[in-house]
Amino acid sequence: MKCHENCGECCIILSISSPMPGMPDGKPAGVRCVHLTEERECDLFGKPERPRVCIDFLAEPLFCGESPEEAKKILSSLL
Repeated sequence: MKCHENCGECCIILSISSPMPGMPDGKPAGVRCVHLTEERECDLFGKPERPRVCIDFLAEPLFCGESPEEAKKILSSLL
């Protein structure tokens, strides 16, 4: 499955415990990642400093649903 266009909900809702450029203490749940662009794409994509958890997280219907709105609801329910 490809990510929903203009989504990025996983980069806002989920927490990231590992350090990354600009967020040395990771990212708390509900906080927009500093690397999420205005187009809602990761500007660390394909770079070695991208956190492993982000590399390993793959879009799939179970987490992403059918739309960005549904992804937000599903991911929020996991917290």
